[in-house]
Amino acid sequence: MLKARFFCGLLLLSTLMSPLAWSESSVRLTTNIGAIDIVLYDSQAPLTVKNFLELVDAGYYNGLIFHRVLAGFVIQAGGYDEKLVAREPNPPRTVKNESKVGLGNRKGTLAMARLDDPDSADTQFFINAKDNPHLNAKPGIPGYTVFGEVVSGWERVETIELTEVGTRDGMQGVPISTMVILKAERI
Repeated sequence: MLKARFFCGLLLLSTLMSPLAWSESSVRLTTNIGAIDIVLYDSQAPLTVKNFLELVDAGYYNGLIFHRVLAGFVIQAGGYDEKLVAREPNPPRTVKNESKVGLGNRKGTLAMARLDDPDSADTQFFINAKDNPHLNAKPGIPGYTVFGEVVSGWERVETIELTEVGTRDGMQGVPISTMVILKAERI
């Protein structure tokens, strides 16, 4: 009986310590190869999640592709359509970097892509295909803000990650077979 209570206590504690237990929002990316479900870390990266959900609700991601695929690293989306025409948000936006909250760029997490300016993230995001600790914040050096995690559809992520890529319009890592986000929506 004591062992059962101890086990239940450990299970409850581990559940509460998991970032998934803190999440309040979920999104489904329906792609041309199936769905990818994502849970968002509202409490840990509130500005980033707010920005992402505003874009989801506006239909911004619908019709965009995974335009940068680097096997064993990341798959990236949120900036280009099937013709590699950049889609700009209206109005233009950027999000303050929230990488110091302690969420790591672990396999399966979502993070915001950005330029050298740590506060330049806007619409593009990536899914970590492996643990990428070099993308985490370090003392005095901002990292890439993690704001969610894939909870279903990992096989779709792997299919995208392992698809054949090439160079198109000067952009490297573009899948030969287009991987389209048909619809992004809250679930």
